[in-house]
Amino acid sequence: MSAPVSAPARSGFDLLARAAAGRGEGADESAAEAELLVLWLGDDAYALPVERVREIVRLRPITPVPRVPACVRGVLSLRGEIVQVVDLRLRLGLAPAQGASPRRRVIVLNGEDGQLTGVLVDRVSEVLRLREDALRPPTERDAGTVAALAPYGERFVSVFDVDRLLDVAGE
Repeated sequence: MSAPVSAPARSGFDLLARAAAGRGEGADESAAEAELLVLWLGDDAYALPVERVREIVRLRPITPVPRVPACVRGVLSLRGEIVQVVDLRLRLGLAPAQGASPRRRVIVLNGEDGQLTGVLVDRVSEVLRLREDALRPPTERDAGTVAALAPYGERFVSVFDVDRLLDVAGE
């Protein structure tokens, strides 16, 4: 028996499924694919919809900004554009990363409002391509920032709803 799915979670799942289906125009709907960027926080894998990823950059100096939520590490300059950087560990209520790692990355995301926001992650591993009908709606427990659950090896990974993830004011 699966856990109930909330209306906001269902709408995030529906948006993700429609985006995946839209990339398969002209093809059989059942063959539509979702492309997900797999990222890691410690030993846990998560995913982001590729269509929301602008680029992935190595960690560079971040300038702190006063009076922002704790998960906002500050801003960085990316070819002259100012990009707010959110520490994904802190945004999700996880412990901060210990020490520096050359594998840490900032994933620059296109926000709903056209604003660029970077999320700081421990590492990025691959792009996962799967049939969109393999995506499952999140459980009530996962519904906050999760749009869907995607099969990944022997487990499922949480696929973030980018707009809710970047809504740090609602934290």
